[in-house]
Amino acid sequence: MNSRYPVPGTKLKDLDTPCLLIDLDAFEHNIQLMANFYRERTVKLRPHTKNHKSPLIAHMQIQAGGTVGGVCTAKVSEAEVMVQGGINQVLIANQIVTKDKISRLISLARRAEIIVAADDVRNVQDLADATQTAGVELGVIVEVDTQMGRCGVRTVEHGIEIAQAINAKPFLNMRGIMSHQTIPPTEERETRVLQGRKMIEKVIDLKTALVNIGIPVEIVSTGETWSYDVASDIDGVTEIQGGSYLLMEAGYSFMSEFHYACKILGTVISAVRPGRAIGDIGIKAIGTPKGLPLLEGSPGTIVEELHAEHVILNTESGSDLNPGENFTLIPGQQDIMVSRWDRFIAVRNGEVEAVWDIPGRGCHN
Repeated sequence: MNSRYPVPGTKLKDLDTPCLLIDLDAFEHNIQLMANFYRERTVKLRPHTKNHKSPLIAHMQIQAGGTVGGVCTAKVSEAEVMVQGGINQVLIANQIVTKDKISRLISLARRAEIIVAADDVRNVQDLADATQTAGVELGVIVEVDTQMGRCGVRTVEHGIEIAQAINAKPFLNMRGIMSHQTIPPTEERETRVLQGRKMIEKVIDLKTALVNIGIPVEIVSTGETWSYDVASDIDGVTEIQGGSYLLMEAGYSFMSEFHYACKILGTVISAVRPGRAIGDIGIKAIGTPKGLPLLEGSPGTIVEELHAEHVILNTESGSDLNPGENFTLIPGQQDIMVSRWDRFIAVRNGEVEAVWDIPGRGCHN
């Protein structure tokens, strides 16, 4: 057995660790749950591929149903991977401003339907110049900052200015509006409804203003996993950008309808200290800014610390873990973690079923 590319049928205990696993039963459950939710709704899902960085998985999401037929990405490089992998509709949910990246946008737009976000008239002009020179059409969407404090217009007036600039350019297609939101973890759907509506109404206000002055708004792309069942019920929203639901992470533990599908398998390498076990999974493998991971299947044992190459597990209130024994961690946040790995090892019933490369690994530009 090649430890880096285990063959189907390999038992979990025989895998080289640490390694990145996909629990296929949980993975398929999450895909089907979201597909079933959106299949009969007017609002559709636009899967965000920054979470898994795999065209193979993106095709699975689209084929399951309930989607717009395309995906969104965070970077031009991620979009390039998706188009190369046969995805023909991509929303880059970010601003693309440098000459090199705009040139790459143009190349992508020759091969697929590409939409990009904008929040600055100078950027709109640069996009217009490049598309006119190349004779290629490009979709553009106005981003609204609803509470993240990152990109996006913050007033209706500014949004109108950007939309009018886009609408005036011959090779730019004004497609609509987008936004992104997040809230602290909460199990209460009522809280999510109140928070979601408060944020997303800013997007709807801009849509209404644009329609009133004769600018069509085909797309209103908003929401994310925590608001998948909230934003979809808001009049005017056409699609939801959902990513985390697929693999799930510790930060979404309050959304119990989804199952943890992405895990890191590790091995205990030392248990010299009483009440402590040292594992071979460190920050380099899990790379998350969102708190500590969860230890799966060992009640009472907790992750105490992460070091570059090691995890310290506190076993004082749980079962002893001995050198050579396996354990699995649920990441606190997945898209940063996934970007550190070359492949997923897809497992079911305690053995390997498939190995999937991650072509979008390291796509930072």
